[in-house]
Amino acid sequence: MASQSQRQSNQPAHNQAQSSGTSNMRQHHHPTESVSKAIAQYTVDAQLHAVFEQSGGTGKSFDYSKSVRTPNQSVPEEQITAYLSKIQRGGHIQPFGCMIAADEQSFRVIAYSENAKDMLGLTPQSVPSLEKQEILFVGADVRILFRPSSAVLLEKAFGAREITLLNPIWIHSKNSGKPFYAILHRIDVGIVIDLEPARTEDPALSIAGAVQSQKLAVRAISQLQSLPGGDIKLLCDTVVDSVRELTGYDRVMVYKFHEDEHGEVVAENKRVDLEPYIGLHYPSTDIPQASRFLFKQNRVRMIVDCHAIPVSVIQDEGLMQPLCLVGSTLRAPHGCHAQYMENMGSIASLAMAVIIYGNDEEAIGGRNSMRLWGLVVCHHTSARCIPFPLRYACEFLMQAFGLQLNMELQLASQLLEKHVLRTQTLLCDMLLRDSPTGIVTQSPSIMDLVKCDGAALYYQGQYYPLGVTPTEAQIKDIVEWLLTLHGDPTGLSTDSLADAGYPGAAFLGDAVCGMAVAYIAERDFLFWFRSHTAKEVKWGGAKHHPEDKDDGQRMHPRSSFKAFLEVVKSRSLPWENAEMDAIHSLQLILRDSFRDAEATNSKAVVHNQLKDMELQGMDELSSVAREMVRLIETATAPIFAVDVEGRINGWNAKVAELTGLSVEEAMGKSLVHDLVYKEYEEIVDKLIHRAVKGEEDKNVEIKLRTFCSEHQKKAVFVVVNACSSKDYMDNIVGVCFVGQDVTGQKVVMDKYVLIQGDYKAIVHSPNPSIPPIFASDENTCCLEWNTALEKLTGWSRGEVVGKMLVGEVFGSCCRLKGPDALTKFMIALHNAIGGIDTDKLTFSFFDRNEKNVQTLLTANKRVNIKGDIIGAFCFLQIASPELQPSLKVQKQQEKKSFARMKELAYICQEIKNPLSGIHFTNSLLENTDLTEDQQQFLETSAACEKQILKIIRDIDLESIENGSLELEKAEFLLGSVINAVVSQAMLLLRERNLQLLRDIPEEIKTLAVYGDQARIQQVLADFLLNMVRYAPSSAGWVEIHVCPTLKQISDGHTLVHTEFRYLERVLQTRMLGLQHPPRSFLNCKLTLVMLHREGMVPKIQFQGLSVCQGRLIWLSFPENTTVALYPLTIWFLLLHRHQSRSITHT
Repeated sequence: MASQSQRQSNQPAHNQAQSSGTSNMRQHHHPTESVSKAIAQYTVDAQLHAVFEQSGGTGKSFDYSKSVRTPNQSVPEEQITAYLSKIQRGGHIQPFGCMIAADEQSFRVIAYSENAKDMLGLTPQSVPSLEKQEILFVGADVRILFRPSSAVLLEKAFGAREITLLNPIWIHSKNSGKPFYAILHRIDVGIVIDLEPARTEDPALSIAGAVQSQKLAVRAISQLQSLPGGDIKLLCDTVVDSVRELTGYDRVMVYKFHEDEHGEVVAENKRVDLEPYIGLHYPSTDIPQASRFLFKQNRVRMIVDCHAIPVSVIQDEGLMQPLCLVGSTLRAPHGCHAQYMENMGSIASLAMAVIIYGNDEEAIGGRNSMRLWGLVVCHHTSARCIPFPLRYACEFLMQAFGLQLNMELQLASQLLEKHVLRTQTLLCDMLLRDSPTGIVTQSPSIMDLVKCDGAALYYQGQYYPLGVTPTEAQIKDIVEWLLTLHGDPTGLSTDSLADAGYPGAAFLGDAVCGMAVAYIAERDFLFWFRSHTAKEVKWGGAKHHPEDKDDGQRMHPRSSFKAFLEVVKSRSLPWENAEMDAIHSLQLILRDSFRDAEATNSKAVVHNQLKDMELQGMDELSSVAREMVRLIETATAPIFAVDVEGRINGWNAKVAELTGLSVEEAMGKSLVHDLVYKEYEEIVDKLIHRAVKGEEDKNVEIKLRTFCSEHQKKAVFVVVNACSSKDYMDNIVGVCFVGQDVTGQKVVMDKYVLIQGDYKAIVHSPNPSIPPIFASDENTCCLEWNTALEKLTGWSRGEVVGKMLVGEVFGSCCRLKGPDALTKFMIALHNAIGGIDTDKLTFSFFDRNEKNVQTLLTANKRVNIKGDIIGAFCFLQIASPELQPSLKVQKQQEKKSFARMKELAYICQEIKNPLSGIHFTNSLLENTDLTEDQQQFLETSAACEKQILKIIRDIDLESIENGSLELEKAEFLLGSVINAVVSQAMLLLRERNLQLLRDIPEEIKTLAVYGDQARIQQVLADFLLNMVRYAPSSAGWVEIHVCPTLKQISDGHTLVHTEFRYLERVLQTRMLGLQHPPRSFLNCKLTLVMLHREGMVPKIQFQGLSVCQGRLIWLSFPENTTVALYPLTIWFLLLHRHQSRSITHT
């Protein structure tokens, strides 16, 4: 693929990347494996670089196809060093700008590009008076080349700690007056200044242009963040659309690196007449490791014209080695890459690195490592240069893309892990219940664990194949080969049996190329097999026309793809680390399972172990609970709790101090009516009701009363998070409020609104209740920096006012934790200037003494008298140390809730698959000749299937908890519902040895009604099953009695009152009554009754299970029942449709 760095060749590094010695076997993966891959590819890159250089530097005699098929050779260390030096210290730049390097302390010029004099107007032709005196030379003071104001800016930048955050600096040549974007970065011997000409139509200051570019990036970032989760393809497609709109290039692609280092185009937006590259795969050496390293250092790389002749760099002879150009925006492309671009018709390019967090194995020293996931690559068919501010905005966009992508990859990884764990659990369950061959013969099988074309079990000399596998004779030969040469008990994998040294690989052909093995016992194995890669890889681009003359020696995307397929022809897709982890985990589980299966009492042992672990877990949980209670009681943040009725049952010392109300006095008081101000009663009441239903709210402001004499008539403002309190059975028993006292901030805001003219006196007051405040203008320059913020940061107002808040103030002065934090701050600031307020964004930075400060940022728009937005006004709220654990616990709860949602969605999806099979089978049976009884059985099965489908479609946990499920209305027979309900209880009836009697009139069975059949079925089935479950089983019976009556109501409609009675034969016992008098026949919530028996006396426990809320059903139970008679009353609405009467329920 056309990388934007020095492309050396097109030979894949599959064999180097995964080989260990002469074999392509991988015994296990290790944290240093990725490092080994990189080192191996460095060697190949250096070798191919030397071949290209020997071709004369033009590449004309460089045989592309031959280089691909050349076997690996050892490369001297000197050759690798020369190769890396050529890449990083090439001594040439692109001619669209010029470069000057200077000593950081003395400003003395130590190097400059040959075109610098001409660009800066220092040649005799442009300035005749310069004939006798040279201004630009090694040793000259760089400041004299620019106007005094520009020299001041350079001096300021040279003294900055984070010099790159000040880029770009707008400076003017002293002699010609031409404006330039100066992009500075530090190297080992000084500071490099890249000078890019600014267009004459650009504004006099660079700030407005930079801010405009940032606004465009923020708009694109907002579009990314609004996308639904779980769709990486949509995320990539949106990125290429946004980048092409921002930059105007002819083609924009997302280029992804796979684990074996080869690349693939996964998204593309292009001009309609260009050939598509979507779906193309490219060898790993298309983008050498040295270039990938450079992308981590300089994340945006632009090549303006591949035909342009590079400009040499003149440097001080006293320097020990050529100048390092790794961070230069002007670094010239390598000749090989320039030729590649020319061959594919791409004259200009822009490449941007997509960086994500690496996994734990790649982390070094306990810190998260950053991994190059891929590139966003732009191509243009003519020379194209976009200004640095726009490239800088694109870099912000890439950072946001990396953050979003990282979250999506983590989500995908979690789902894959859940699938693997579930499959492992099912496989092990099969082993415990059945013979070991069940993991091959039943579903799921070992093929469901990882992606493969075939799998096999070799157990006690018997062979059990599944899918595409070797023959039994071949597998025995493989087993002997493994025992002889690869006896490592940890297992192994290879993507090429031929390269791994298996003698019979040629006889297996392309059907079996890759293999993963798990050792179970001494001569027992599990195998997974994969076919050759070319079978999996598809080209999504245009077909190759027979008349196209695409020479295999030329470097071109199609040739790269062809070369990739050529090398992987005898290889499978590589086994990824996650897949090998899954295989290795299953291997360990199976070893234990096989061992336990041989023991006589293995299940009892497992059960006892689980019980011990459960008791240990309960002890640990109790200890944690006691510690949490202690933290809450002693916290300096206000924390209080109420029961489900809104009465105080928790009141910590801090809230008692704020309100003047002791714990004893507060207990039992109503939070709504006794403790908050009247105007906040509705808000607090809503918070409690929502939390009781499981709907938790965050950052809600409430106003508490005060009760002590010194604070009488003063209010306390608290911003609270409302959390549902649950008992050990996970039932909601109350609401806990974790708060932050914002009374001081509220007072300031109120005064600010009421007394705008005197706001400076308020903002800059030394009063400790005044929070840290800063403000910006429309161009994100700092306008205000109050006293509290001076104390917090250590930076005075005079040092920061007038500087850019993004980059200079927060970035250079107050250092942030990486570019991602800077991106989030930039988005919040621009959103506020655009009229979108940000509330309590987590914002941390380092003060002047390098102490980490953690705050919550609130950014609001600033308006003038006319209401026009003129900037942003920001408050910093310092979270107390005691509140941090509470916030952390809340975040964990949210994460747990999100995990439950994912689990629920996953389970529902897994149920849908076999349900589709049942539905298909039923549809086939419908077209066959069936007896009347068989037809009824089929209808009952279809009704139960529809009920299951209805339940699993309601995966919205929030809707289930608050009972707001939607209803479907369709015509159905009431008799079908009754048959479906009875069928669901038959197995339990037989198990408990109960009889079922049905007293149902024939007219009821054939009655056509209109409504939600599945909901009615669900309600009646639950009702019947609960009666059967708790009925006495000694010669008992359960009877269903349905008796309908008609009732005329005032609006002219006729209601059918249908009463379902479930009766059981028990002693006459007075039952507790449950009655819900209807306010109307609408908006009534369905309630079920669960019966629990204690001795011989049945006891009713009222468990509110909201199946739906709205127009469905009203239940009533009589108050006094002298037998165990459980009536279920349903009102149906009789409608007149087409002159005939049918019944509907509402």
